[in-house]
Amino acid sequence: MALNGTNLTASTSQQPSFPSGFPDGMGPHVNGFEEPPIEILERELPLVYDGQVPLREVVTRVVQACYAEMTEMSETQRAKAQVSRLRGLLEEANCEVYAVAKWSRDADIVQKCMNITAFLMNQNRQFDEVIHGLKYAKDSLDPARLRNHDLLTSLDVLTTGSYRRLPTGIKKSVIPPTPLTDEEVAKTLSDIEILVRYRLRMKEIIPPEMAHYRISDGRAFFTVPKLFETSLCLRGGDKDDGWFFVHVEFLFNVGGDLTGVQEFPRKPEGILKRHITDEADARLAFYLPLPQDQPVAPGIEPPPRPQLPEGVVDAPLIRLYNFLQMMSMSYQLEILWFQAQRLRSLGWADYLTVEMSRDRKTLTVSYWIRKPPPRTSARFKLPLLGGTLSIALVPSPGPRRSPRSRVLAELQERAKLPGRRPSDTVEGMSWNIEWAPAAGALGVKIALEDAVLAPGVVVVDADDLDLERLLRVVIEKHTFGIFKVYLRQLQHSAVFSSPDSVALMKNGGSTALQAHLCADEIVTVTIDARTGRLNLRDTGELGSAGRAPRFAAINEKLNENPGMLLEALVRLRMNTIIELAEQKANYLGFQTYRQRNFSREEFQKLGPLARSLLYIQLSPFPNHYLVLVVTDEDFRYALISVTVVPESLYQSLVMEDIGWLDVAQICGHGGELEPGAPREVVKGNELGLAGQDRTSTKFKLETQVLRELYAYCCARVAHTKVEKQFKARGIPYTHVSPSSPLHGTALPSALSHLHSGLSQTIPGLCVQSSDILAGSPAFEAAMPNIRVIPLSWWSGGAPVPAPVLGEGAPQVVTCVKLKYVQQPVGRRAGSAGAVIRPSKRIVYDASEAVVCFLAEDVESCVNEFLEEWASVSKIVVIAREVAKMAKERQWHDVRLLSFDLQTVEFAYASDYTVSIKCTDQLHHLHAGSYSLRFSRLAPSASPGQQRPYNPHTEAEPFLCALLRQGRLPATLPALVAVLRDTVPVLELLEAIRAEAGHADADGDVRMITAAEGADREGGAGAPGRCPWPVDVFPKAAGWWRVLFGPGARHALDVRLMAGRRVAVLDGAHSLFLPAAPASASASTSAALTVSATASAAAAADEAALLLRPIPHLKDALREAVAGARAGGEVHGRVAAVEVGVVCEVGDVRAVGGRVWEGVVRLVGGGGGAGGVKAEVKAEVKGV
Repeated sequence: MALNGTNLTASTSQQPSFPSGFPDGMGPHVNGFEEPPIEILERELPLVYDGQVPLREVVTRVVQACYAEMTEMSETQRAKAQVSRLRGLLEEANCEVYAVAKWSRDADIVQKCMNITAFLMNQNRQFDEVIHGLKYAKDSLDPARLRNHDLLTSLDVLTTGSYRRLPTGIKKSVIPPTPLTDEEVAKTLSDIEILVRYRLRMKEIIPPEMAHYRISDGRAFFTVPKLFETSLCLRGGDKDDGWFFVHVEFLFNVGGDLTGVQEFPRKPEGILKRHITDEADARLAFYLPLPQDQPVAPGIEPPPRPQLPEGVVDAPLIRLYNFLQMMSMSYQLEILWFQAQRLRSLGWADYLTVEMSRDRKTLTVSYWIRKPPPRTSARFKLPLLGGTLSIALVPSPGPRRSPRSRVLAELQERAKLPGRRPSDTVEGMSWNIEWAPAAGALGVKIALEDAVLAPGVVVVDADDLDLERLLRVVIEKHTFGIFKVYLRQLQHSAVFSSPDSVALMKNGGSTALQAHLCADEIVTVTIDARTGRLNLRDTGELGSAGRAPRFAAINEKLNENPGMLLEALVRLRMNTIIELAEQKANYLGFQTYRQRNFSREEFQKLGPLARSLLYIQLSPFPNHYLVLVVTDEDFRYALISVTVVPESLYQSLVMEDIGWLDVAQICGHGGELEPGAPREVVKGNELGLAGQDRTSTKFKLETQVLRELYAYCCARVAHTKVEKQFKARGIPYTHVSPSSPLHGTALPSALSHLHSGLSQTIPGLCVQSSDILAGSPAFEAAMPNIRVIPLSWWSGGAPVPAPVLGEGAPQVVTCVKLKYVQQPVGRRAGSAGAVIRPSKRIVYDASEAVVCFLAEDVESCVNEFLEEWASVSKIVVIAREVAKMAKERQWHDVRLLSFDLQTVEFAYASDYTVSIKCTDQLHHLHAGSYSLRFSRLAPSASPGQQRPYNPHTEAEPFLCALLRQGRLPATLPALVAVLRDTVPVLELLEAIRAEAGHADADGDVRMITAAEGADREGGAGAPGRCPWPVDVFPKAAGWWRVLFGPGARHALDVRLMAGRRVAVLDGAHSLFLPAAPASASASTSAALTVSATASAAAAADEAALLLRPIPHLKDALREAVAGARAGGEVHGRVAAVEVGVVCEVGDVRAVGGRVWEGVVRLVGGGGGAGGVKAEVKAEVKGV
C-alpha cells in the first residue's frame, strides 16, 4: 500500500511470468495489432518514492501521541475529569487511524499514477533533446556548404593572368596609402590651426566659462576649472564645416580613501569615451547636414535634420559646454555615491543608508541609523536616524558669472552676432546641499542656530571629492549642538554647577564633553561619528582597564536612554569617588566596606547630604569604623561605633556613637616630623582641602591624609576605651596637652621617637596616683601625677610577632615618676643613667626615674598597669630595703647584686644569694605572690663555673610565705634574718648529708679518723661510719628534719627559735603534746593515737608508720654538750633538755655535729662514728 504517492510497504507482488513465445519480454507481433501484456508495460514505468510515508510510521506516531497525552492527563487532572477526557482522546485517535487506513486503500492507484507521470515527463525530455539535436545539425551544416563558382574572375585570371574586377574595399584594406611627409603634416596642422583660430575669434560663440583656451597640434584645447578640459578640431576648411570631438579630461581629484580611485579615470577610455564622443559629436553637428558619404540602411529614410530659425546662429560650443558640464558634475556625484557605498562596506552599513534618485541627480545619506526597538511600547522612543545629508545637482536660473564675464559675453555677442541671437544659451548648474538633523536625536533637541549650516561650510570641492569628509563635518556640527544642550543641563545641576566642572573640548576636529568627577579623575563623553552612540571613557591618572566592564554597562544603558546622561554621570562620579578612596584604603591595608547592615533610620543619622558611604573598619577595634561620607561638595568624615541588634534575623547593626572629624584641624600639622625638626603649618590646598582651584581639589583624598585620619580614629578610640576603664573604676582623670609638663611626665627622652605627627592633636590623660593606686601596695613610691599615653595607633593596627614599642597594634603606655631614684645594678642594668627594658612591658629611664608600663591590650590596660605596678613597686621597695640593711642593721655581708625593676638579687650571707620576683599581683592585692630563686656565688678564681647549690632552695615555698605576712619593709628584714640565721643550720645538714653520701663501690661509708680530722681542722672526733641512708628535708621556714636509722624510723629535728637560738630535738616527740614516759615503747605511743575501738591489727599497722624515739638520747646529749664545752667549741649558752638540746646559732654546727655523732653511735649499736666536723674523705676501693 502507498499513502500520498509513497510506497508504504515492501512490494509483495511477484513479477509476472511471460510466455515462452515472448523473447526479451516483448510479445510477438501478429498483423501489427498485438500489444504486450499490461504487466510488461508496468515494469517499464519508473518507480517514484518522493514524499512517501509508511503507514506503520503514521500509526506509531498517533499511538505515541495518544499515550503521551494520557500520561500527562493522569498526572495533572482529577480522576473524574480523566474519564471523559480519556474517552474523547481515544475517539479522536481512532478517527485519525481510521481515516489514514481509508486513505491507504488508494495507495496503489496513486503510486501507479505517479509512475506514469514520471514516464511521460521522461519521454517529453527525450523529445526535447531530439529537437535540439536536429536544430544543432542544421546550424552546423549551413556554413559547410560550398559557395557558387566565380566564373568571370576565373576567366579573367585564365586569359589575362590578373584580377580585373577586384573590389575597392579590398584594395584599400590591403594596399597601404602613401604616407605624408613631416613637412606635409606640419603644413596641414598649421593650416588647420589658422582656420581654428579664425573661427574662434571671428565666428564661434564661446561661453565665458570656456574663454581660456589654447591652440596646438591642430586642435583647440578648452579648460574649464573644476569641470573639464576638452579639445576640438574642424572637419574641414569650408565655411560650413563643423567641429568634431577629440578628447576630454575631467578636472577632479578623489580625496579620502584612494582604494577605488582607478574606478574613476579622469580621461575616459574605451566604451565610455566612445559614448561621450558620439554624444559630443551629435551635439556639435546638431544643425549640420549629414555627410554625403554616410551610409544609410536600405529601406530606411533618415529623419530630417533640424533647421535654425531665422535670425538664429548656431552655437555648437555652448551645447558642448552644457553637455560636458552636466557630465562632469554627474561624474562627481557618482564618485560621491561610490564613496558612500564604500563607507558602508567598511563598517558603516548598519548605521548609514545611501539613496540615489531615479534621475541620478540627488544623493541622500542618512547617518546614525538605529534598529527599531524590539517592543513597540518602548519606554524611551528615539528617532531611528540622526539626520540626513542631501547633495543635489540642480539647474540655476543662469550661470554664475562675475561682472567682467557678463560684460565680455555681451561684447562677444554684439561683435559676432550683430542683430542675431545664438541657438543655445549657457545652462547654469549648481550643487544644493541640505542638512536635516532629526528632531530628538539622542534624546536632545538642538537649538535652531545649531541646526543650520553656514554658507561655505559644506561644499562639493572638485579638487577634493570626499564624502566622508562632508559627512563628518555635518556629524561634528550635529555633535556640537547636542553637547551644547548637555552642557547647559549639567551646568544647571547641583553636582556640576561649578565653572570648571564641565567643559566642551575640541581636539582634531572632534568635540567631546569633559566632566570633572573628583581629584584628577575626568570622564570624557564622546559621540561616535559612525554609530552615533554615546561613549564614556576615563582619562584620569589611574588606568581604566579594570573599569572597562563598568563603562561598557553604563554606555549600554545610556544609549538606550540618552536623556539619563546627567544621572549616569552623577552615579559614575559617586562610584569613582568611592573606588578611589577604596583603592587608597586597600593600598594602606585597611578593611573597607561599601555596605553595612544598617536600617534606613540609621543611615539618616549621617545627615541628609550623604550621597554615598565608605566604611573603613579599625583593625584594632572591629566595632568602630571611619566613615567617608560623600556629599555633593566634598568628603565628610565620621567616627562611629556600632553594635549588633540582639536577636535580629540578619545581624542588623545600629550606630551607638557618631563623631564628626575636622580633617583640616587634624591633618593641618604638616605630616610626621623627625625628632627635633621645627614644625610648620601646611596650607589647606596642599592637603587637598581648600585653595584657589577648588574644583580640582574636590574629593582629592591623599594617602597620607587617609592614613592620619585612620590613626587619629584609632587613637581616639583607644582614649575612649581608657576613659571607660577609668569611669568603671571611679578614677577621675583630666585631658591635658601632649606637651604639657605640668601634669606628669610624658615619654622619657629615650623614647621620644615613638610618636606621630598627629600626637599634638591627641589630648593626653592624667590621673592622680592616690586615685589609681589606691589600695595597691607601695602606692607611696609614685609621684602624684601619672600620664596615660596611647601608642602605635599610627602604625596601621596589625599585630607583630614580637611586641615592640611604637609598632603593631595600638598600645597604652602609663608613665610613672618614682619619688626616689634607684639605679639599676647587675648585668642588665647597662651604663649609669641608661634606659633599660627588663621585660616586654616595662621600660625604665634611670636618669629621670620614669617607669613606662606598656599595655598591649587597650581594653585591659588599667588592669595590666596595676599588675605591673604592684610588681615593680614591690621590687623597688625590696631593692631599697636591701640597700639600707648593711648600714641600718649592720649586716655588712648583705649587698645588692642585681636590680632591674622585675627582679632583685642580693647576697644575704657570705656567698649565699637570693633572687626575688613578684608574680600574680592583681589576684593578691594585699600580699601578692613571690618567686624566690636561691643560689651561691661562683668562686672568683673560676667565674665561668656553674654556681654552687644553695640548700635554701628546698625551703623556698615556706620562705615565700614570710613575705606575704605583712608590709614589705617589715617582712623583708624578717626574711633576711631567717636566711642568715639558718645558714649554720644548713651547713650542719649539708655536712650530715655529705657524710651519708660518701660511699665506696660496695656501698660502705667510711669516716675519716679523728687524727686525720685533727691534722686538718684541729678538732677531735671519734672514728666511725653511718650505716643507714639519710634524708634531710625542710618542714617549715626554720625547721629541718633528718631521717635516719633502720627503715628511717628515727628523726632528728633542727628548729630555729626566737632570739637567734636553735633547738636540736628528737623528731619522735611533739612539742605541743604531753610528753610520753621515756620507757614507753613504740607500741604504747601508737596506742595513744588510735581509737579504743580500733582492732589490734589496725593499731599495729599505724604504729609501724610512726617515728620511734632515739634510744639513749639523754646519754648522747650529755656527752655532746660535755665534749663541746671541753673542746672549747661552744661560745654561748647550751642547755640540754629531755628530748634535745638548745644552743646559740653560732654554736649549732659544733653542738649539732657532736649530737649527730653520738646518735649514730648509739643507734648503730655502739659502733664508732667519725666527727661530723671532720672533712669527709671518700676512698674508692679497688674491686
